[in-house]
Amino acid sequence: FYLTPPQVNSILKANEYSFKVPEFDGKNVSSVLGFDSNQLPANAPIEDRRSAATCLQTRGMLLGVFDGHAGCACAQAVSERLFYYIAVSLLPHETLLEIENAVENGRALLPILQWHKHPNDYFSKEASKLYFNSLRTYWQELIDLNSGETTDVREALINAFKRLDNDISLEAQVGDPNSFLNYLVLRVAFSGATACVAHVDGVDLHIANTGDSRAMLGVQEEDGSWSAVNLSYDHNAQNEHEVERVKMEHPKSEEKSLVKQDRLLGLLMPFRAFGDVKFKWSIELQKRVIESGPDQLNDNEYTKFIPPNYYTPPYLTAEPEVIHHKLRPQDKFLVLATDGLWETMHRQDVARIVGEYLTGVHHQQPIAVGGYKVTLGQMHGLLTERRARISSVFEDQNAATHLIRHAVGNNEFGTVDHERLSKMLSLPEELARMYRDDITIIVVQFNSHVIGAY
Repeated sequence: FYLTPPQVNSILKANEYSFKVPEFDGKNVSSVLGFDSNQLPANAPIEDRRSAATCLQTRGMLLGVFDGHAGCACAQAVSERLFYYIAVSLLPHETLLEIENAVENGRALLPILQWHKHPNDYFSKEASKLYFNSLRTYWQELIDLNSGETTDVREALINAFKRLDNDISLEAQVGDPNSFLNYLVLRVAFSGATACVAHVDGVDLHIANTGDSRAMLGVQEEDGSWSAVNLSYDHNAQNEHEVERVKMEHPKSEEKSLVKQDRLLGLLMPFRAFGDVKFKWSIELQKRVIESGPDQLNDNEYTKFIPPNYYTPPYLTAEPEVIHHKLRPQDKFLVLATDGLWETMHRQDVARIVGEYLTGVHHQQPIAVGGYKVTLGQMHGLLTERRARISSVFEDQNAATHLIRHAVGNNEFGTVDHERLSKMLSLPEELARMYRDDITIIVVQFNSHVIGAY
């Protein structure tokens, strides 16, 4: 089934979103110029989510990608709730009091976040009251705990992640008299999601990561070439420190069963995630909640089974690993992306493709044919294709779309092959997932002048 270039473009551009940070008096005062984001589904419905918002009561901008598994419910909930928890964790005591007083007296609330959303990034209206009440309980506790010290961003991020995960678990245990809501909170808790979140404030960039999505910095070297700096570590079996951490948290007798076939208890790829109460709750609690839950839960295969060798829960945490980086003028952009991108592309290629796209300069690499025997005719074809590509390479108005085009359409020579792109995008739903995962990307562009002035 062959797609024409316009059809390919309409699929690739369906979820793209761009935001430019406004200038004040013609001057740019933010270290962020703006961002591009996009998503390409492989699952139906897509299990990835993305979020971006400006903090209105503190300084800074929040951006995040969320990769769901066992359904999209947990990723959806985390994408709409986590930033509120982070924002509240960062608020000074007086502002928290002001917000609490407004709620008590039925006055309008200070807006905490300004969201930057694509029309497809919806909020679940039905749960908003429940979510608000949990958030309010959290800020009331923060008011009671007031230590008078200013909040450290790293601590705020860790507290927000852990608290939201705790609330997801608690809401599922308590249930809800409304059967729709009851089913929703259980679906959120029994599915799971990884999260990779950036908080940018001036030259301070914090990345909080739980799971196997990644953050990568694009750096422009003095000779104009591009390099990649990792700002997160995957929490999976490939990370020796992570495997060690899990083993340290459980008795020696479980050492052999903890990680099997590169999965936690032989089942779960990420070693940290939101939700996934199957790997957190005791067996008694799981049984009690499922038995008292709605009938639809019993039809869900995922909730029924107990993981093998399940002796000393919890096996899973949502606690993020936080990395702080001071931005420098040569740090030009940040890429946040779910593992769907990193499975198909090396970070060095990601840095080069985005860097060249943003600067509009195409450094001509010598054509690499990687050990293939190439005839003169094929070489001519490659060069002709390269020339055509230079004229069309910047047809995308969005850096994330440009990256997805490469991730899905690259051939062995590192160039976008339209035929391959067409085939990959026309795969039926049940096949697409065998070839790739959902891909979600946010590309944040930094303002070197503002960063230099710091």
